[in-house]
Amino acid sequence: MSEHTPPASMPEPEWKKGSAELLVLSLLEDQPRHGYDISKLIQVRSGGALRFHVTSLYPLLHRLEKNGWIVGRWVEKAQQRRRRYYSLTPRGRDALRAKQQSWKDFVALISRVTGVEHG
Repeated sequence: MSEHTPPASMPEPEWKKGSAELLVLSLLEDQPRHGYDISKLIQVRSGGALRFHVTSLYPLLHRLEKNGWIVGRWVEKAQQRRRRYYSLTPRGRDALRAKQQSWKDFVALISRVTGVEHG
């Protein structure tokens, strides 16, 4: 019998939940974005493995804004609907750096325990 390698699996829902803030803050690092753009970028960059529905994304954005990590502003463009663009605050950049380091540390620990190398 030949060995079968299963296709890449979808991440566990708990992983997505725990990394949601990191994903959103990372996407806001370079430029302001609106919610739909954030959602689509997560989906595209993950090859469709991660999806954020508005019912989970917008409460997360509001929580990040309440924490002072992002700030939102309404933008109106001709012949387009009004959209709220979010950008990182200095506190948000600090939070992003901390979350990035925490993620690197977590991946390193998992690699040490499982013997699975990341890269």
